[in-house]
Amino acid sequence: MKITGARNEPFSAMRRRALQQAGAQVRPSGPVDSVEILGISEAEMTPAVSAAVQGLLGEIDDLRTEVGRLKGRLAEVEDLADRDALTPLLNRRALLRELGRIRTFAQRYGSPASLVYFDLDDLKGVNDRLGHAAGDAALKAVAERLLAHVRESDIVGRMGGDEFAVILEAPTSSAEAALVGSALLELLNKPLQLQDHSMHVGASLGIAIFPEDAADMESLCITADLRMYDNKRANGTAD
Repeated sequence: MKITGARNEPFSAMRRRALQQAGAQVRPSGPVDSVEILGISEAEMTPAVSAAVQGLLGEIDDLRTEVGRLKGRLAEVEDLADRDALTPLLNRRALLRELGRIRTFAQRYGSPASLVYFDLDDLKGVNDRLGHAAGDAALKAVAERLLAHVRESDIVGRMGGDEFAVILEAPTSSAEAALVGSALLELLNKPLQLQDHSMHVGASLGIAIFPEDAADMESLCITADLRMYDNKRANGTAD
């Protein structure tokens, strides 16, 4: 049972790798390689044993291919599970997971992180005037604006309904976080083009910084949410 790259040999180069991964010892022996499996050399193998080994290695190759396919499919499913059903953003589940990851990083390296909450001021008005399809279009437009203007290190998601969140991984100060948040707010306060209508939906924001404002991610979310509603009440846009 020699192993070479020739087509007329029982084992291909793929089989050679499979043999080695299965625990066989493949040693150079002149122009071809010799094989030893579990201490038994090929010279000591009967034709039936050699055929059985070849069949098993073929099955190992097939299983390895199937495992690779399943891993790829699992990665696709996990990615879909993290995506918002309507927009191209992360969903609430994925955002909370990312917050946990950032908390660990921030605690380890002593770097701050900020959470910016946005709530659309007049999505209900869009739904009432133009229908829910237009409301969905407004949510998608807002998501696309955020994605197009955040920094590469920022993470954007939809918390649900008309609420969005942006995680700022590397603000050097609360002032910098406020500047980034204000720039995004200005962007969201520009009119949206919906069904041949130019409409002002508007937004309000709230910012919380870890660990300055909260010692854990749940409290950080609550703080950002409360500040967002404080701003909505101050602007007269609270429901």
